[in-house]
Amino acid sequence: MTEPVLSVRNLIVEFPTRRGVLRAIDDLSFDIAPGEVLGVVGESGAGKSLTGAAIIGLLEPPGRVAGGEIRLAGERIDNLSPERMRTIRGKRIGMIFQDPLTSLNPLYRIGDQLTETILTHEPISARAARDKALRLLEEVGIPAAETRLSAYPHQFSGGMRQRVVIALALAVDPQLVIADEPTTALDVSVQAQIIALLKRICADRGASVMLITHDMGVIAETADRVCVLYAGRLAEIGPVRDVVKRPQHPYASGLMAAIPSLAGDPDEKLAQIPGSMPRLGAIPRGCAFNPRCGYAFDRCRTERPDAYPAGASQAACFLHDAASALPPEVAGRAAEAGIQVARVPAEARP
Repeated sequence: MTEPVLSVRNLIVEFPTRRGVLRAIDDLSFDIAPGEVLGVVGESGAGKSLTGAAIIGLLEPPGRVAGGEIRLAGERIDNLSPERMRTIRGKRIGMIFQDPLTSLNPLYRIGDQLTETILTHEPISARAARDKALRLLEEVGIPAAETRLSAYPHQFSGGMRQRVVIALALAVDPQLVIADEPTTALDVSVQAQIIALLKRICADRGASVMLITHDMGVIAETADRVCVLYAGRLAEIGPVRDVVKRPQHPYASGLMAAIPSLAGDPDEKLAQIPGSMPRLGAIPRGCAFNPRCGYAFDRCRTERPDAYPAGASQAACFLHDAASALPPEVAGRAAEAGIQVARVPAEARP
């Protein structure tokens, strides 16, 4: 098998506080293959952006990687010095942030920021760097690119600023691009353009993408696989079509059920997941989702589930543990909902 571009194993991110240590990312593992787009979804506070920040070494103090490994093309990067990590950011990992204004220095011209990034990572002349910056602006669809090299960020619209940020992220052909909510601050009409642009350019350059978003429409249109996070833990990971059409974790199932359908009854109420995500200092024992889950039973409240095979996906839910003794009523309801339980007791079969 081809070695993954990014491999995250048992990642733990903690924040020491006066009241104790808060664990924001808890034993998270996933891979991204060469050329693959992995969508990372979940509610606000699920740990999506924090995972991206941990990968590129930009955790805000006192946040720290307290356990696990992060490997880029086989090389471990979570234990590198800040100086060594700076050579990897930009060169091997590109980053697209949610708000393009936070990525661009308002005091410098766009051309200067692009050429500085290129010259930092490539041994070429200033003229060659400027020519490459011009080609990048043309590639991302900036009109009159040569003139716009001399413009400042405030002279661009939001969509055009995000195009510039994409050019910055791809300036030196990184192996991996982490896009953190790249369309949130944009109009709906511009969002589709930016996603299509990002997907096309990364495919042309052979870059892998970790796409962090809460928009399942963006995921369904863009990603190859989906990683669903809940309370800093993996809930489900699998091919995008399977997770969207046949989610196997109750939380992922709830997320998909909450998406409105154009073909549905306009008077029908949207499904909702009861309750809210727990605070970091109050994550329940066992499965973190158990207080909100309609299929929870005794084991869910005392043990934390592993990621079990669930069709083409993996789901961290005891419904998929072949060794688990499921209560018949739980197994029956889950099977009726389309969740492929590992073992349905005879009395619960239809």
